[in-house]
Amino acid sequence: MSEPAVRVDTTSQVPPFEQIRAQLAALIVTGRLTEGERLPTVRQLAADLGLAPGTVARAYRELEAAELIRTRRGAGTRVAAPPAGPAHADPTRLATLARDFTASARALGADTEAVLTAVREALEEGS
Repeated sequence: MSEPAVRVDTTSQVPPFEQIRAQLAALIVTGRLTEGERLPTVRQLAADLGLAPGTVARAYRELEAAELIRTRRGAGTRVAAPPAGPAHADPTRLATLARDFTASARALGADTEAVLTAVREALEEGS
């Protein structure tokens, strides 16, 4: 994963692990990080971002729980295969996407009303 880079705003109210998780999840879901692409090690990403390894490890654990990445000893951490089968409105995945968007929007400085306005406008465009 050379580009796109993950950035953390230490002045944000969103915890650093959540910023990392949300940004990586968004990159994976949008296809900017593709299946099999290798992510930096926990230590490397922590060093790059100036964070404790535990912070990055927590983000990676949550991404694994969401089945977006896979970690294997000796093979590193890689982007997981997209789920097989027809897409359906899985409430858990929908909640994850909503959290990802909200965390990213908050990291940009958006307040609740700005987030809701953006979602309403996106829904209207998609109709």
